[in-house]
Amino acid sequence: MLPTTAPAPAPAPASDHVCTPVPAAVPRVPARPPVVSWARARVLAHGAARPLPARRVPLRDAAGLTLADALPTLQPLPGFDTAAMDGYAVSGTGPWRVRAAVRAGAPWAGVLGAAECVEISTGAEVPAGARAVLPLEAAVTTDDGRVSGPLPPPGRHVRRAGEDAPAGRRLAPAGTGIGPALLGLAASCGHDTLPVRPRPRVGVLVTGDELDRAGVPGPGRVRDALGPLLPALVAELGGATEDVRYVPDRPGGRLAGAVHAVRGADVVVVTGSTSVGATDQLRRLLDEAGARMVVDTVACRPGHPMLLAELAPDRWVVGLPGNPYAALVAARTLLGPLIAGLSGRALGHLPCVPVHGRARPAPGLTRLVPVVWDGARAQIVDGYRAAFLQGAAVGDVLAAIPPDWTDDGAPVPLV
Repeated sequence: MLPTTAPAPAPAPASDHVCTPVPAAVPRVPARPPVVSWARARVLAHGAARPLPARRVPLRDAAGLTLADALPTLQPLPGFDTAAMDGYAVSGTGPWRVRAAVRAGAPWAGVLGAAECVEISTGAEVPAGARAVLPLEAAVTTDDGRVSGPLPPPGRHVRRAGEDAPAGRRLAPAGTGIGPALLGLAASCGHDTLPVRPRPRVGVLVTGDELDRAGVPGPGRVRDALGPLLPALVAELGGATEDVRYVPDRPGGRLAGAVHAVRGADVVVVTGSTSVGATDQLRRLLDEAGARMVVDTVACRPGHPMLLAELAPDRWVVGLPGNPYAALVAARTLLGPLIAGLSGRALGHLPCVPVHGRARPAPGLTRLVPVVWDGARAQIVDGYRAAFLQGAAVGDVLAAIPPDWTDDGAPVPLV
């Protein structure tokens, strides 16, 4: 939904400010907690979540999830002395008499004596008594069938058992995201399953009477952008969208029923209905349900009416503005950190790089703008008004321009 534009928060100092209480004569409006800074909102959203219960899954199902426990080695890595090159595993000084040919996966049970060797392939187990591996290109076969060549120093071209990791070493801590390299590492350690945090399940409610869901919108109508946008964004943030439902603004009260009707989701995302207009119902329904408000309004632009509340134990509501770019900013601010917390991942460090370009000043507010990489710096791109996604669509990341940013080229955190 495209909500009635709420008044921007009053310019605030770095510390959060408290909204002025509503006079008693005016119908009761839920008390508003302090407006928080953009950086603080991320921390609050992440810290509020409790990691979802862990479960074990096969390696093939673990990609994109998060380790619930540290990943240990089940045996030394490598598990045996391994040839690092094709050649000859030699003992003593040469010339060497060839005892056998040893291939990967087919160990030789003998023991090398002085002036003896085995032909060996990369990855094969180096037999007992071997000093080192003489590379094939450095070896010369003599007329009597022996092998000669420069004497390699002890251990040359041999990967010793356990030199990468001894048995029992923790190779990745809990909270590590599981990608291709970690899957390969787990397999090399001998694991068939991994303890993981499941993807948080997210239900999406898109509110608004003015939305068309297909084609070019008619007079007074707008095309829904958030229904297509949010499932992809939720997946990128590490969650799984259970369903996308549409809720009209009128008659009033339908949003409450829709929120409570979402089953099986850890998080309910509501778009629109976060401001203070006549059709904005989200804060009222949360107050009536006794929800615990974690973040209610953030000192940033766009997206300042965003909110996060705990509706019931381990059941969260994230309120996003109805304007598409503002909703994207709010999701990066609150939904992303919440999903990370539910997944057992750290909030993550935001890299700071020099940002160039023009950004309108917003005293007391963090301004989120799209940027593109320009070598080692980032350049602000146009097309990022609250309802316009062009800048975000062509940009690489978002830059969080702090309230006191006046120096073109000063370092800025990137989301």
